[in-house]
Amino acid sequence: MPKPVALTREHAWALLNEYTKGDSLLKHALAVEAAVRGYARTFGENEHDWGIVALLHDFDYERWPSREDHPFKGVAILAALGYPEWVTRAILSHADYSGVPRESLLEKTLYACDEMAGFVTAASLVRPSRSVLDLEASSVIKRMKDKAFARAVSRDDLRAGADLLGLPLDQHIANVIAFMREQADALGLRGNL
Repeated sequence: MPKPVALTREHAWALLNEYTKGDSLLKHALAVEAAVRGYARTFGENEHDWGIVALLHDFDYERWPSREDHPFKGVAILAALGYPEWVTRAILSHADYSGVPRESLLEKTLYACDEMAGFVTAASLVRPSRSVLDLEASSVIKRMKDKAFARAVSRDDLRAGADLLGLPLDQHIANVIAFMREQADALGLRGNL
């Protein structure tokens, strides 16, 4: 059994960059991290630990994007490196098809933030400002009604994430926007503001 790894953001960031080269997937990891860390603060949970899980949730996706491989290959790598079971379980639970139910607050939060962070990013980038700083929840809800916009994102998944957290959809969107605004520069979402 591997020696437990020290849960450091530096290690997680290095691992993410070892397996992920695409800028958009790196920024997605940072966006999900910002949202999950924001919720950790809100819920009085360990922001550092939750952020590491969020940062690593898709680290294997660029190399192994198929449903047969992601997130299973990544979880096997993390387990071999000594990451604890609560980390690997949370990452498995974010994929509906993994067979791992979302039970902990971390697991529910990761799921709720994953697709929403991507959708908020897309909604920010089509604004004249290309910024999250002037994005409002009402604009995101309007975009959700446009089936052609970010068509790959399941609107049911976006709503299910808010439900998992026991929040109205507009409140969840507003929270994710607020958490992502804190990292606007790192996410490339300051735009021209």
